[in-house]
Amino acid sequence: MLRIATRKSPLALQQANHVGDQLKKLWPDLEVELVPMTTQGDQLLDKKLLHFGGKGLFVKELEHALLENRADIAVHSMKDVPANLPEGLELFTICKRDNPFDAFISLKFKNLDEMPAGNVIGTASLRRQAQILAYRPDLKVETLRGNIHTRLNKLQQHEYDAIILACAGLERMGMTNRIQQTISSTMMLPACGQGAIGIECRSQDEKIQKLIQVLHCEKTALCVKVEREVNRLLGGHCHVPIAIFSYFIDEEHLHLEARVYHPNGQKKLLWQNQFPKDKAFEKAEICAQTLLKQGALELIKDEQ
Repeated sequence: MLRIATRKSPLALQQANHVGDQLKKLWPDLEVELVPMTTQGDQLLDKKLLHFGGKGLFVKELEHALLENRADIAVHSMKDVPANLPEGLELFTICKRDNPFDAFISLKFKNLDEMPAGNVIGTASLRRQAQILAYRPDLKVETLRGNIHTRLNKLQQHEYDAIILACAGLERMGMTNRIQQTISSTMMLPACGQGAIGIECRSQDEKIQKLIQVLHCEKTALCVKVEREVNRLLGGHCHVPIAIFSYFIDEEHLHLEARVYHPNGQKKLLWQNQFPKDKAFEKAEICAQTLLKQGALELIKDEQ
């Protein structure tokens, strides 16, 4: 029996079920049981996450279940996983990345450009907020928390003129038709790990590692690990709008781009480069150090 720790949100359950189904196809005799949990991040729906410890609030309870042997693996959206993991746990498998970009959703407008000045756009992400305001400083950005259905319902009730969600989540939930615009990375660079699912397990549990390694995607893993390394070197939290995205431009070369914003979008630090894949972590360090020299630490301190 493989016990999968997951959040109770519809998207998290869908992702955990998907991982379980994929494993059962590859290991026909495998039995799978979900261990759903409500995390602290799920409970703080009326609060900004950065005041309570950031995105790690979505994974701590799942990690405790692994450490206490109440579950064998935990399935995460990689963008919710903090840069540093607890001792005794590791992200052993990173699945092939789905759509990494952000989605513009509105009942009134087809894209961000159509929105009149003063309209309200909803998001809980500082990264999205800053990039919206950098592109459209005439819009109002208001906090939007909750699962996908909650956020879409708030849009339906006209609490917002538009909202921003991750394309991957909508696609996994069969809601691609709600996407009015897939926002380009030029306008809105994705979050570290966005679109990828990670499977965390105990570091010494070789039996479980053998089961889940079949879902590992080396290309996605390298890109996500490079993004996470930049994030770690920049401070490893979501207290500042940080966008980091890496992808293969051919079989041997990566593109890496990172941006650090002031929350009002009016100040931006940028680094991007293309390089051989065997230089990935060397370049990640150069990226982070360059941004820190440009003043990224001061932006981070402003938000703490």
